[in-house]
Amino acid sequence: MDSRSNLLILGLGNLLCSDDGLGALVAQQIAGTRVVPEGVKVLDGGTLGLALLPYLEDADRAILVDAVAADAAPGTLVRLDGDEVGPAVAARLSVHQVGVSDLIEAARWRGRVPPTLVLLGAVPETTELGVGLSPRVAASVPALLAAVCDEAGRLGYPLELRADHDTNRAAPAGLASDVFGLRPARRAD
Repeated sequence: MDSRSNLLILGLGNLLCSDDGLGALVAQQIAGTRVVPEGVKVLDGGTLGLALLPYLEDADRAILVDAVAADAAPGTLVRLDGDEVGPAVAARLSVHQVGVSDLIEAARWRGRVPPTLVLLGAVPETTELGVGLSPRVAASVPALLAAVCDEAGRLGYPLELRADHDTNRAAPAGLASDVFGLRPARRAD
């Protein structure tokens, strides 16, 4: 397992809990529609929590993508960075965020939090058991995907649209690839 990366894009969340699956879905869409440059790792981290520690610690920069509890309308985009990220995920939104908070604190305790740590996401409408995003959160996915790509570009890693990507084809809606083990997000073919 090679966990080293210049930039880690880590999608988080449970696809079986409605809007909570937002981050995992965005990671899958990036892997399926974008050219991922050398040195960039895109992972659908699902709900793996501390199992993701080597990937976070071995990244020079990290963009976490997740549903984010905030005092705003569902579907509103949220961007937090640096020291703002830990408290945002400590306010428990769902079961997996306990693991995300622990993940960041474990890396901090070991002195290995990436110097650049950004959390991008959208405010969920529901995290109840169910497959699929709520309409307002689903409507925010293109803007969130663009925000992740813009952030990666600002960090020096453009995520260009693949030449073979059909913009009229629907995004993958399958279950997270990480239900039974961590794997890079798969391309949608």
